[in-house]
Amino acid sequence: MAALTLMAVAVFGYSLVSRRLASTIVTAPIFFAAIGLIAGPVLKLVDFPAGEGTTVLLLEAALVMVLFADSSSLDLRRWTREPSLSGRLLGIGMPLTMLAGAALAFVLLPGVEIWQAALIGVMLAPTDAALGQAVVANRRVPAVVRNALNVEGGLNDGLALPFVTIFVTMGLVAGGMESQLHVPQVLALALGGSTLVGLIAGIGGGLLLRAGVRRTLVDDRWVPIALVALAVGAFSAADEIGASGFLAVWVAGLATGAMVRGHVAAEAFHLPEELADLLSGIGFLLLGALLIVPVIERLAPVEVLYAVLSLTVVRIVPVAVALLRTGLSPATVGYVGWFGPRGLASIVFASLVIEAEVPNPSMITDVVLLTVTLSLVVHGVTAAWGARRYAGWFERAATVNPSIPEAAELAQPDLRGTRRARRA
Repeated sequence: MAALTLMAVAVFGYSLVSRRLASTIVTAPIFFAAIGLIAGPVLKLVDFPAGEGTTVLLLEAALVMVLFADSSSLDLRRWTREPSLSGRLLGIGMPLTMLAGAALAFVLLPGVEIWQAALIGVMLAPTDAALGQAVVANRRVPAVVRNALNVEGGLNDGLALPFVTIFVTMGLVAGGMESQLHVPQVLALALGGSTLVGLIAGIGGGLLLRAGVRRTLVDDRWVPIALVALAVGAFSAADEIGASGFLAVWVAGLATGAMVRGHVAAEAFHLPEELADLLSGIGFLLLGALLIVPVIERLAPVEVLYAVLSLTVVRIVPVAVALLRTGLSPATVGYVGWFGPRGLASIVFASLVIEAEVPNPSMITDVVLLTVTLSLVVHGVTAAWGARRYAGWFERAATVNPSIPEAAELAQPDLRGTRRARRA
């Protein structure tokens, strides 16, 4: 069977049972990763291309659409009017998670250098709500909590990108592949250039699209296609000048959403969201087919310990610190802290590390991919159960005390934080 045939069959098969599986422990990432693992390494039914180019291209395309879909669907103006849980998770919890992950890697992993430990901590900081969609899809869970997790998941992968770029550059310097004299120029181009490209694409393209819609020059069917083209164009333009295409796409999504929201139909954003879902599924299929087994074969006990601690202490403690003095109950802090799964962004960051040819990339990527794989299972299996248990606690607590912080109303009752909340 050809790899493309497997991808098509897997996508079609999941589509047929997607609604039924939504209430089970078989999340979309688990389904696709299992199909890839069974059809590839286990049964050897599929011969994937020998080169890594196709794999990297598909993973990058997936992250491009996820970044654009998530950031373009975020209403920053509404975010500022709502409870600041997401701001605490991003402004306090995420930096602490990066620091804790880096410190743990430096102490625990043998022979690791500071820049490698920092890179591991940064690569594993972003969360991916797709690994436990029931956590934010269950409408019985309080809206402020679902919204905070959605906004966090929609923004933290983009916020991690500059740090990934910085530490990859430090790795190239450590390996003698980049001169220290050139580092400021490299970072200025990677960070500043990417931001500039994203703003030009998002603001300029968004204004043009808004004007075209207002003057009835644009066919409604082409609006979502135009949004996809903006995302691809921002990535390609930034990549051509040596900047970060992913950062450019994320900035372009934020700017585009701000420019066109309310001027085009809400359905216009569905195509980027659906492409993000499709390509994410393929990304997890590739994880199962090509990446999991080599990591397991090289597995060291200390890496397993790091993965376990990364998904527990490294996530939960920073979240608890970030939510201090909010009045939220231990049940809410535990719920938000536990459901911080690692996913597609971390996988793509691992492929970027390999592409960049930093020194000893396998030590970095093995830990990252192992953590994602473990997260894929434990967060997927516990998502629906955890959401039901927490929702039951909330309903009882809100009955006793309707003024608890978890019962606060959002600025708009219709929760629309990121693509995953919209599709819940």
